[in-house]
Amino acid sequence: MEKHKKASAPSSNWLLLHKQLPKSKASSSHTKHSAFAARKRRKIDHASPSPPPPESGEPHAFPRGAPRYEAHTAPTAPTAPIQDAKNGESVTQLRSMVLGEVEHPPAHQQPGKYLAVDCEMVGVGLDGAESALARVSLVNFHGVVLMDEFVRPRERVVDYRTQFSGIRPADMVNAKSFEEVQKTVADLLKDRILVGHAVHNDLKALLLSHPRPQTRDTQLLYHKHGLVRGRRPALRNLVQQELGIAIQAGEHSSVTDARATMALFRLHRRQWEKDVRPLPAPRAPAPAPTRARSESPARAESKKRARSAVDSDGEGSDGEDSDAPKPKPQSKSKADGKGKAKAKDGFPGGGRRGVSSGLSTVVKVVRPAGAAKGAKAKGKAKTGASGGKPKDEWWKDLGGRGGGGAKGGMRVAAG
Repeated sequence: MEKHKKASAPSSNWLLLHKQLPKSKASSSHTKHSAFAARKRRKIDHASPSPPPPESGEPHAFPRGAPRYEAHTAPTAPTAPIQDAKNGESVTQLRSMVLGEVEHPPAHQQPGKYLAVDCEMVGVGLDGAESALARVSLVNFHGVVLMDEFVRPRERVVDYRTQFSGIRPADMVNAKSFEEVQKTVADLLKDRILVGHAVHNDLKALLLSHPRPQTRDTQLLYHKHGLVRGRRPALRNLVQQELGIAIQAGEHSSVTDARATMALFRLHRRQWEKDVRPLPAPRAPAPAPTRARSESPARAESKKRARSAVDSDGEGSDGEDSDAPKPKPQSKSKADGKGKAKAKDGFPGGGRRGVSSGLSTVVKVVRPAGAAKGAKAKGKAKTGASGGKPKDEWWKDLGGRGGGGAKGGMRVAAG
């Protein structure tokens, strides 16, 4: 037993060897990790000094042992400063008008001379591709809302376009009919100047027209006067450029858009109004014709009756006096005899001087060359017999009768 106990007891050499052996891997890794953490903490504390200790009674901003993070924000480009006064208008006041933060006195709540309009549309038709009027807003020169009505479309709404128009199905419950809204807008715009941004789209939706000299389109005016590069600048871009505020970020509001349009117009109104041509003055009605003083009413009435009688009978166009007494109507036999007598005297077919009876017809007769020579010889013989004097009834022998006559001669044939 004593021998066994002596064998199990460690010798001095074993104790010496245990002291010289390296330590385990776990203890070495733990020591390295703790040294790395301490070194990292020293770097962090050196880079960002810790805030001063809080006063008594206030909790510490960060719990002990919690990591500290610094907020990092991306740098933003500095915006250009906007002048407060531009062309006699206060930009600050116009900005407040667009946002609806202005209290208007009763004098500013009248319609006035200028009205700004803006409309919101919904989608109708196949896949909602067509637009229909759903909301109309009108504001005056000072931004006071004169009209803000929802319109019930005449077709079934396929797409309300809420993300842009801000219109929902619940807004159509108390909406007014299109005809009623259209009449109200037309009455407000009568004899006033209409201001709008791409205003032709609003008028097209309302099925209305407005005189061109009384229309101010800010989209066209900004391009015309070289204030923007594009031909059709967006309203939100112009408001951001001129007033320094953002609109139409989400759902649109026709009231805000109408106020913004009026604010843009007011900034350049004095310059733009110089180039506008005034409306032409209305023409005065032509004065009624007055009767001559020397002519009596009875004489004028008799002339009027005589002219009406001549026009109804179809006579009086040959320059004869219409006041002369008309001949008495004759019987048919006498009239035929008189016509025959006049035909013998020198008027073929009867009738009066200067009036065609319609009984004569001019016929072009073509003769052969041989017949033309015979007609010339016959004509020379007749002329010689009569001593060179023309015959009394010369028209009867134009071109000759029967087979004689010159080539291309003419004759009068009684009807």
